[in-house]
Amino acid sequence: MSALNLAVRDSRTMLRRNLLHARRYPSMTLNLLLTPIMLLLLFVYIFGDVMSAGIGGSDRSDYIAYIVPGILMMTIGGTVIGAAVSVATDMTEGIIARFRTMAIHRGSVLIGHVAGCVLQCVASVVLVGAVAVAIGFRSHDATVLEWLAAFGLLVLFSLALTWIAVGMGLASPNPEAAANSAQPLILLPLISSAFIPADTMPGWFRPIAEYQPFTPAIETLRGLLLGTEIGHNWWIALIWCVALAALGYRWATASFNRDPK
Repeated sequence: MSALNLAVRDSRTMLRRNLLHARRYPSMTLNLLLTPIMLLLLFVYIFGDVMSAGIGGSDRSDYIAYIVPGILMMTIGGTVIGAAVSVATDMTEGIIARFRTMAIHRGSVLIGHVAGCVLQCVASVVLVGAVAVAIGFRSHDATVLEWLAAFGLLVLFSLALTWIAVGMGLASPNPEAAANSAQPLILLPLISSAFIPADTMPGWFRPIAEYQPFTPAIETLRGLLLGTEIGHNWWIALIWCVALAALGYRWATASFNRDPK
């Protein structure tokens, strides 16, 4: 068997292992999903009319359209925390040490975690998107090509954040520390343009919202689904995705390949 076939076979096995773990222990995924869903319902039904007026809308439906792209990105940030915890759990329970002694492709362990988390991110986004549609979100102007581009952006962003989360999990001494270190992935959307436009924020705070990975990705997704102006946000979002994926990959592989103490 060639090295490529071995890598594909072992990666598929590790992916199946991680998906089985997620199916048998769904509590973490469900808990992480509750945050974006609760925020969606809170901001739409409690603050929807006021927030809609703040962005120049006429009623709550305008704010639903505005907030959903940000909530979808927040869903990805929350879901990948599970990857950090899962990797840290494998490291502390000794299963990684056992894998090192087996005749399997070394990188398949990480690939299984990453691929499994990306699939969970896609499933989570679909679930949150279904809730958004149920409460009134509509995208009347988006073409099929724009929907495919939006889906591709969500997958690429999931991949980038997953590699960062895997690196955090490998660098953490235990699962609890991994969960804590990955919290910025769900907190950053709160200080982005997910809930209000960045240009309405105080001048000293606006750069924090503008020069971070979530805001250009949210604005690009908003433009694809709602027809708003994308401008330069699309290539900034792509650069962030590629840079985060490369950084996370180098961090994760270097930590994983380091000889255990």
